[in-house]
Amino acid sequence: MSGGRYRRRRGVRRYLNPVTVGGLFLVVVTAAPLYWMAVTSFRSPQEAGASPPRPFPEDPTLENYRYALDAADMDRYLLNSVVVCVSATAIVLGLALFAGYALARMPMRGRGPVMVGLLMISVFPVIAVVTPLYLVERELGLLNSHAGLIVPYVAFHLPFAIWMLRNALLDLPGELEEAATIDGAGPNRTLFSVILPQAGPALFTAGVFTFTATWTEFLMSLTLNSENDARTIPVGIALYGDRYQVPYGVIFAAAMAATVPIALLVLVFRRAVLSGLTDGALKG
Repeated sequence: MSGGRYRRRRGVRRYLNPVTVGGLFLVVVTAAPLYWMAVTSFRSPQEAGASPPRPFPEDPTLENYRYALDAADMDRYLLNSVVVCVSATAIVLGLALFAGYALARMPMRGRGPVMVGLLMISVFPVIAVVTPLYLVERELGLLNSHAGLIVPYVAFHLPFAIWMLRNALLDLPGELEEAATIDGAGPNRTLFSVILPQAGPALFTAGVFTFTATWTEFLMSLTLNSENDARTIPVGIALYGDRYQVPYGVIFAAAMAATVPIALLVLVFRRAVLSGLTDGALKG
């Protein structure tokens, strides 16, 4: 009896270490806003504004989702976001593959300054360039268009993708290219037939990061697209309210509709994402 009690106490102490407690705290802090968003999306307007708030909806309703999807131009915002994010991600991956291959596998002078420059661009704050970017796009006639968002999204997310692809390609053995050269393959065939399959995890990870970052981007979309027909999901959701009321239930319902697909994407492909991050992608 005493031995079983000792083992139970020992097991409890093992799980109640600082690392486990800290991890549980982070999970609760991270999940609490998501839980509250999900719960509020099923509340009526009266219940959403009740004080004090209740942890569960007393009379769950789907009206918020119906309004968000039918009467609030959600389909238009979804289409704009899909077109912009898919286009930007495809362009970023295509350019990053060529640039990463050149930086990792080909002889080149000034490789170090180029990598430092890419890193500096990756951490550059968007708010510092959004006003000049608006003036440039106004002169070029790119405001309120898909291209007006795709171009800056590619410019801001390409450096990180290049950095990830380059560091992943550094780990590949040189014998792969030597064998392809002996077989008569040129640089392009070597890249697409030999290198590309090996760089699949890193390429997929860069694509997921780029897509999620552009899907949730708010500041540039708000600044460059002022017309309702060109707005993406984050801006469209933020502008659901008016000067007299804020429909929290509708806003949270639309946010859930926009967040769940991205969360499922990351959840389903989490192993591939982790493989891309750890398979040399973050080495210097």
